[in-house]
Amino acid sequence: MFGLDALELARIQFAFTISFHILFPAITIGLASYLAVLEGLWLKTHNDTYRDLYHFWSKIFAVNFGMGVVSGLVMAYQFGTNWSRFSDFAGAVTGPLLTYEVLTAFFLEAGFLGVMLFGWNKVGRKLHFFATVMVAVGTLISTFWILASNSWMQTPQGFEIIDGRVIPVDWLAVIFNPSFPYRLLHMSIAAFVATAFFVGASAAWHLLRGKDNPAIRTMLSMAMWMALIVAPIQAVVGDFHGLNTLKHQPAKIAAIEGHWENVGNEPTPLILFGWPDMQAEKTKYAVEIPYLGSLILTHSLDKQVPALKDFPPEDRPNSTIVFWSFRIMVGLGMLMIFTGLLALWLRKGDRLYSNKPFLYLTLWMGPSGLIAILAGWFTTEIGRQPWVVYGLMRTADASSNHSVVQMSITLVLFVVVYFALFGAGLGYMMRLVRKGPVTHESTEPAHGGPGQKRTPARPLSAADDADDGDTLNKGN
Repeated sequence: MFGLDALELARIQFAFTISFHILFPAITIGLASYLAVLEGLWLKTHNDTYRDLYHFWSKIFAVNFGMGVVSGLVMAYQFGTNWSRFSDFAGAVTGPLLTYEVLTAFFLEAGFLGVMLFGWNKVGRKLHFFATVMVAVGTLISTFWILASNSWMQTPQGFEIIDGRVIPVDWLAVIFNPSFPYRLLHMSIAAFVATAFFVGASAAWHLLRGKDNPAIRTMLSMAMWMALIVAPIQAVVGDFHGLNTLKHQPAKIAAIEGHWENVGNEPTPLILFGWPDMQAEKTKYAVEIPYLGSLILTHSLDKQVPALKDFPPEDRPNSTIVFWSFRIMVGLGMLMIFTGLLALWLRKGDRLYSNKPFLYLTLWMGPSGLIAILAGWFTTEIGRQPWVVYGLMRTADASSNHSVVQMSITLVLFVVVYFALFGAGLGYMMRLVRKGPVTHESTEPAHGGPGQKRTPARPLSAADDADDGDTLNKGN
């Protein structure tokens, strides 16, 4: 298929499925915590705006959560179907870690999700809030175990190789491997930032269409406060993560920088833009800033950064891809920081909700967090190549013995089914977003609990309401 071999098709298939999947958990993590904050604020202040936002975003959360579960199951099966030799080699480590994720996180989320989504009229306030908090905690625990497994593949520790298989000998070392703390923080914060811009873009869309009410304003305000506070923190965490990667995966850093060779004792420049050519072993059209590479990556003006030519050609990641995926991630991160600062400035004179250029910027920045997450994952995973377990097992030795025809057929099927199934799910979710929060619910009693008359937060019951809302908008 297109001149690709079975291994390349297997890698593309996994990249395709994980690219779909990672979007849903990212929003799930952020929205779960957002819902816990909204319900907590409602309980504390009795402001109906927070309650209305809770019911609005809980519907979107439920749809997103369902798509995340379905897409995650497919990825788990691929370890056995397409990467059986990897599973045989490292399954004693990755298998238990993924099992712990199911036992501790998924069961916790599933157990309280029903109470959270359907229990508004069935249980008391405190129990419902506790269920919401437990769902949020469950998403973070899930992140913990998934990142522990992935980080071990990047910086493996706490094991022995016996009879050609990895055997864990120190589970604390396996879990808390050298890159794990940085990856956990980086991914968790990325989920919060991505959700903030998703929420902010939703509010901006409604404001640009003339729908201005306290709920919409609260959405935008909370999103921009999150962006202002968390986006700069993400930049700092990313810097520490980069230093950790330089120590444990220097070839990845060299590929990210498009840095091919050091000249004498000269410090390393930073290549802003260029085109790394893997065949010519040089970065063409490079725009460099002297000393800055050393300053950023080593925090000094005289130390050098390892170069790609320091590693054998067969051990070099594809610099052409990771060079640009990294810059997309960083560029979007800088735009996020700028958007948060601009929002802070516009709060003076109450211009945050009426400045159209800013609202359009916030709307366009809606998918920026998700795009940055994808770019970051491409950088991380492609930068690990040619290793599936860094320094221990090459990707070429990890795949199952499938033919090109088999991999081509399954890849095409995945593409068709994913776009049809998840395209419909995303379309439905965006219809809910376009509907906006229902603020007339404030006329009902402000408390839940058994016997109170109130429509539960049923995500799938909102379809007809969304259609009615679109019809009313068209009529106006």
